[in-house]
Amino acid sequence: MTDWFLHPERLWLILVVVGLAALYVGLQFTSPRYAVRFSNLELLDSVAPRRPGWRRHAVAGCFLVAAAVLVAAFAQPVMTEKVPSERSTIVLAIDTSLSMAATDVSPNRIEAAQAAAKEFIDKLPDQLNVGLISFAGSAQLLVPPTQDHAKVNAAIDGLELDKSTAIGDATKLAVQVIEDQARGTDGKKVDGAVVIMSDGETTVGLPTADAIPIAKKAGVAITTIAYGTQEGEITVDTDGDGVGQRTRVPVNVEELRSLAEGTGGTAYTAETAQSLRSVYSELGSTIGYDEKSQDVTYRFVGLSLVLLLVAAGFSLRWFSRLP
Repeated sequence: MTDWFLHPERLWLILVVVGLAALYVGLQFTSPRYAVRFSNLELLDSVAPRRPGWRRHAVAGCFLVAAAVLVAAFAQPVMTEKVPSERSTIVLAIDTSLSMAATDVSPNRIEAAQAAAKEFIDKLPDQLNVGLISFAGSAQLLVPPTQDHAKVNAAIDGLELDKSTAIGDATKLAVQVIEDQARGTDGKKVDGAVVIMSDGETTVGLPTADAIPIAKKAGVAITTIAYGTQEGEITVDTDGDGVGQRTRVPVNVEELRSLAEGTGGTAYTAETAQSLRSVYSELGSTIGYDEKSQDVTYRFVGLSLVLLLVAAGFSLRWFSRLP
């Protein structure tokens, strides 16, 4: 009960409301009843029309419920709500290797990824700092953490594909960005999150497995999104004769899962543009928010006021008086 009310000891006042309810019920059985002779029944109906008994009980019921809600308000109820974090940073790392040109996701992996990422960022709290990393043969910090989300979206629009995939380097760089953000705020803890979206495996630079202890030491959990299908293909001119050859580029789910699980993060898979948006939507409901206990007394007071007004309205309508 102490988790729901700041002053639960005040709830004992509900016994007063219960007592009033019991007294009201008792009076319905003990009130004196009077019989009056009246010879003209038509005239009786005009001067004392019959009214359903439930009406007066409805008014009393509204009044008693309003009183009970007021007692709850007096105890100062609290609710756990999600509020935008004031010290959150998210670093989004997007794979820009050539395999992202595969068309197993319409219109292709990179364009669908760009659209979903921008939609994700647009729904984040304004005070959340967002950074952007792209990685192919190397990892590059395109936009340091900023609250200018439009700038991040513009950089996402400008992503260009290149050879190779450096997931390990991207992870290391993202962790460094989070740590730098903490140092920039007098060393105070920053609620940092890293989301890595890729369709492949590390082919150059720091091995993915070697990036795991770096993230664990910094206390940064990595969220990964394995994007694409096992049927993905791209056209590659391997010998430079201008004639491209179809090359399969299946997504490596296991490598990305090991990165997420090894750092205490969560691994997601997305094989369509819609499933990618769903993953981002799920992330958006948790990243950048803190759970805090909020005093919601005003809600209870408002409900009580509504009930009192309803009781007053019914009483005036049916009995031409206030309760």
